[in-house]
Amino acid sequence: MPDNNILNITIPGRPSLRLQHLILDYNGTIAYDGLLLPELIPQLNTLAQHLTIHVLTADTHGSAARQIEAFPCHLAVIPSGEQIIAKQRYLQQLTPEHCVAIGNGVNDQLLLRDAALGIAVMQQEGVAIPSLLAADIVIGSCSAALDLLLNPKLLIATLRC
Repeated sequence: MPDNNILNITIPGRPSLRLQHLILDYNGTIAYDGLLLPELIPQLNTLAQHLTIHVLTADTHGSAARQIEAFPCHLAVIPSGEQIIAKQRYLQQLTPEHCVAIGNGVNDQLLLRDAALGIAVMQQEGVAIPSLLAADIVIGSCSAALDLLLNPKLLIATLRC
């Protein structure tokens, strides 16, 4: 794992990644039906020691703030209108070239496209085709996506040219 809140990843044939922020969609990514997926808590706590974690949500179920108390992060409740643009603007405030984003919904497509590393997850709620096409990687679960960051050799194997 990295030191100094930067995850450095060198991928042959691509620019090196110097990641400082992990941006997570809530429902469909780290939560199902408004409830945080408990199996992610250990991974998120480990990653929080090396990356600043941000959770973006419309908070449809009104439970996100309570649920994410299990790991250190910044919560941003995104208004229900124009979420695609709101998530993109949030990313732009953090400097996109230092961000990895994980999401699954249509409203994540610009977030996944513009982040230095965009990971789309296909879990119980599925993944929207625009977000699938915008991502650098598509993977079967958020846990597997977090594993890519915890063990960057897995990420390198997928993305090297």
